[in-house]
Amino acid sequence: MPRPEIKFYNTLTKSLEVFEPLDPPAPGRPQRVTMYNCGPTVYDYAHIGNFKSFLFADVLRRFLELVGYQVEQVMNLTDVGHMTDDAVADGGGQDKMEAAGQRLAEAKKSGKLPAGVNLDPGDPYAIAKFYGDAFIEDAKKLGIKVASEPSHLPRATDHVANMQALIKTLIDKGHAYVASDGAVYFSVQSFPSYGRLSGNTLDELRGGAGGRVSESHQQVKRHPADFLLWKPDASHLMKWDSPWGAGYPGWHIECSAMALAVLKADVIDIHTGGEDNIFPHHECEIAQSCGASGQKQFARFWMHGRHLMVEGQKMSKSKGNFYTVRQVLDGAFTGRAVDPAVLRLELIKAHYRSNMNFTQKGVEDSASAVKRVRAFAESVNYDVNSTTRKGGAHVLEDCDHPAVAEYVAALADDLNAARALGALFAYLNEPSADQAVSHAMLSAFDQVFDVLAASSSAAGDFASVKAAAIDQARKARDYAAADALRSELEAAGYEVKTTKDGTVATKKLA
Repeated sequence: MPRPEIKFYNTLTKSLEVFEPLDPPAPGRPQRVTMYNCGPTVYDYAHIGNFKSFLFADVLRRFLELVGYQVEQVMNLTDVGHMTDDAVADGGGQDKMEAAGQRLAEAKKSGKLPAGVNLDPGDPYAIAKFYGDAFIEDAKKLGIKVASEPSHLPRATDHVANMQALIKTLIDKGHAYVASDGAVYFSVQSFPSYGRLSGNTLDELRGGAGGRVSESHQQVKRHPADFLLWKPDASHLMKWDSPWGAGYPGWHIECSAMALAVLKADVIDIHTGGEDNIFPHHECEIAQSCGASGQKQFARFWMHGRHLMVEGQKMSKSKGNFYTVRQVLDGAFTGRAVDPAVLRLELIKAHYRSNMNFTQKGVEDSASAVKRVRAFAESVNYDVNSTTRKGGAHVLEDCDHPAVAEYVAALADDLNAARALGALFAYLNEPSADQAVSHAMLSAFDQVFDVLAASSSAAGDFASVKAAAIDQARKARDYAAADALRSELEAAGYEVKTTKDGTVATKKLA
């Protein structure tokens, strides 16, 4: 099967464009795709809305690998510089890492620290490491590939020297200046295309359109939209020496510095994030990256996922509909534990550019879908652990069935996950008699959606022990004990069946 024409929606041009990587094709090696994804600010557990964006990037990477590209992916961990008022271009409010310390101090004082959290509220590095590790743990559970490659999860605090070097370059090239208060700002007037990504104009931003520009900095800036690159502040909790005084970097400079340092390219193929990143964050990234490199573009494709709603409402703690990944997996949303594969499918089954409504019915439907495709895989003797990990392009080369072609074409059409799932389940309704076709379809599906393999956990040992105890009780004719054990398993979320080979307990997916 030849590689299909791939089209992605580019936020920069507001249109679908044919995707081809910068790396030219060469015999004997796959073409390289460079991709940067805005990752979490590690001051708390990441919520399901965050993970919708991270999973979209993972599906994008997996699809590109399926059709034969080699993807070099970077996702940052922001552990300094991201302010609580992140809609303000020059960084308003309080550093989120410092705010996390205050939140933990209050929780500790009131005896309400979350279970498993025992942190010094005054140590932002320990806080960042704890929540950074928690994010990686959650990401691995949901099958996000970059979480298994630590070298591609750079932490901002490890790249402060790169940020300072980038800031110096911007000053030397006339794109940045040191203001009267000692802070370093990027001059948006030095970059004529500032605003192209978001549709903002400098005239609109001059008046602080939408409250996006902080009034407290107007007297020291050349233009209201000039954004912070370095803030001298010797009293700040996290600070570094610099030519502009001890202080900390602005949020926007971090991603440019890490992308350029890790990917080692002035221009990259794809940059993703949530739609809330478009302005000011990604707009600022473009300006400072292009300003430093002299290139006309930073990322050739800008791709953004839409927001996640919960039961039809915007997610917020005040409404009581705010959920972290681990809360959903532990049963806080549905009332019982949810298999990570089910949550993964639920967060990726809609088109990434559509607002998604996260509902209990949706989770139940995703559980049924995972159960159905796993049952089909078992019925055709598909070995999840060995077959799905083969290179996708090799699988596609060996199969030209129309159903597989439709599935791949759907993903090539701006990563249309809903249409791809439709192609899969249409095939499951009328599968080919040729088992090799079914294996190719399942392999192509699972290399992108990654929900076939059952998650491994100690719960399996628990179920096996209880099932064996039921059989022993029944053998001893102690039916009351057997019924009690059965009830215990069912209460823990297992389906319990008596077969000719003994009791079988299967964990419910949701």
